[in-house]
Amino acid sequence: MLQTPLTTQPLWLQLPSDLALRVTPEQFAALAAANRDLRFERTATGELIVNPPTGGGSGKRNAKIITQLGVWGEANEQLGDYFDSSTGFKLPNGANRSPDASWVRKERWEGLTLEEQEGFVPLCPDFVVELRSPTDPLKGLRKKMQEYLDNGAQLGWLIDPQNQRVEIYRAGQAVEVLEQPSTLSGEAVLPGFTLSLHRIW
Repeated sequence: MLQTPLTTQPLWLQLPSDLALRVTPEQFAALAAANRDLRFERTATGELIVNPPTGGGSGKRNAKIITQLGVWGEANEQLGDYFDSSTGFKLPNGANRSPDASWVRKERWEGLTLEEQEGFVPLCPDFVVELRSPTDPLKGLRKKMQEYLDNGAQLGWLIDPQNQRVEIYRAGQAVEVLEQPSTLSGEAVLPGFTLSLHRIW
């Protein structure tokens, strides 16, 4: 939405899918600050990605994931901190990403200044979740999951409710694909955490 100085009527700008809009880190920060209700991401090459609000089904599923992670996180707060989908991370490669759910080890989080904690967090989470919505192409999500690993994530789940499939990404290992799993384990990264997929499917 563009707004001219002479009018209060908004103008809507539609970008063709084959047109890449590139922004600097400073421009990205300004866009995000001016549009708090939208989720923006930025690739390592500066391409702006606008993520529209999710539909009810995806929002409901993501809330259930965050709730389960939060219950475990509160009981294990000495290990680290968990974050929802509105949190922006600035990855080491320069990309700005907002996983649907994430977790960072305590010592890494506490190693940040207060200013770094309040802004786009300048690190890659140790654990990330991406929940596929009906309009998300798998190719892009898989690329994003690999980017997390390349930037320091230790464990990641790509949850695909449409096909009841989960792709598990682990540092230094091949991707594991699970068909219709009922639970997922946080393994050594999130010890004792088990995500129930009963309400996700």
